[in-house]
Amino acid sequence: MKNKVLSINHLKKSYHDKKSEIKALDDINFDVYEKEFISIVGPSGCGKSTILSILSMLEEKSGGTFSLDKDATIGYMLQEDSLFFWRTILDNCLIGLEVTNKLNEENKNYVLNLLKTYGLYEFKDKYPSSLSGGMRQRVALIRTLAIKPDILLLDEPMSALDYQSRLAISDDIYKIIKNEGKTAIMVTHDIAEAISMSDRVIVLTKRPAKVKKIYEIKLSNKSTPINNRKCKEFSTYYDTIWRDLDVHI
Repeated sequence: MKNKVLSINHLKKSYHDKKSEIKALDDINFDVYEKEFISIVGPSGCGKSTILSILSMLEEKSGGTFSLDKDATIGYMLQEDSLFFWRTILDNCLIGLEVTNKLNEENKNYVLNLLKTYGLYEFKDKYPSSLSGGMRQRVALIRTLAIKPDILLLDEPMSALDYQSRLAISDDIYKIIKNEGKTAIMVTHDIAEAISMSDRVIVLTKRPAKVKKIYEIKLSNKSTPINNRKCKEFSTYYDTIWRDLDVHI
């Protein structure tokens, strides 16, 4: 039995202006377990990314609770790679450590080893403009891993890439997260991406969002995201989740 690392209970979020209130999230409930990869999908504008913003303390919740296991920490990988063009790849990867005053020789060596392991060491002294979009996303992930978070929040990390690059980087990101033994929660609008990468897929309703259904993804011969798309169960999951999203409404 895996340890529960995150529990979300009756989470709510509303936005207010002078004239009205907009409910974004209404009674969101789910748990996340150690080393699990979860994807959240839902209709456009339903509040998927709002959940990540609340978990990372970038936004305040309007109600409900969420709790982390013991001293678990969170790392947030944004939709854009947000690399600083005037800093080298290595220096970009060290930003989080600098900001948290944790930059020391041990942590720097940890980052250098990540760059070596995932094929970016030879680019450590180059600048972001010399890298492809997929490589920049790998750098962004390593920058997030540098602070050694227990839970990774991924906000549509492949959305800015073309289709072929998305497939390749989904494999890269999946392998890195699994190799490093991290727990991950990914928001995506791509159903195929969610199914191919995840242990479970959480489907939200349209706004105000609630959890409509949670699917445990059981694929025969499960391996990498690209190969998972070829599994016989894949199309069934895809069609079922597609219908759940009420995409024609």
